[in-house]
Amino acid sequence: MKFSVEGDEEDWNRWVLRFNLNKKVRSRQKKLKAYDLSTLTEFLPDLDASQQPKPAEFKLKSKTRKNLVLKEDNQLQAVISHPAFQSDPLGAIHQHLQSTQPTVDEKPKIRENKNGNRKGKKKSKASAGLQLMEI
Repeated sequence: MKFSVEGDEEDWNRWVLRFNLNKKVRSRQKKLKAYDLSTLTEFLPDLDASQQPKPAEFKLKSKTRKNLVLKEDNQLQAVISHPAFQSDPLGAIHQHLQSTQPTVDEKPKIRENKNGNRKGKKKSKASAGLQLMEI
C-alpha cells in the first residue's frame, strides 16, 4: 500500500494500528499455544467411577412428588394384598431381596499395583521408633 504525503496520513495511521493489532494477536496466539496441555491428557490415568464427581441432587417439583407418592402407595397396597406377603411377611421380603440385590463377597479384594504386586504401607523412618541423633 503506497501513501502519498498529501492526505493519506490517516490511512497510514490506520495501517500502523492494524499492523500492531495483528502483531499482538499473533503473539497472544503463540503464548496460548505454549500453554496448551490438551495433548498430555492421553498420558493421564482415567478416573474411576468412585472418584468422579456425583451429579447434583434432583429436586422434585410438587406435581412430580405427588405422582411419585401415588405410585408408591399403589405399590405398597399391591405388596400388602399379595398372598405370599400375608402368609409370611419376613420370608417374602427376604426372598425379594435375594432376587433383586446383587450378592456381596465376604472377602475384601486385595489391591494390587500396576506390576501385580500387593500394595502395602511403607513405614517412614521417623515413625519407626525412637532414634538418636548424631551430632
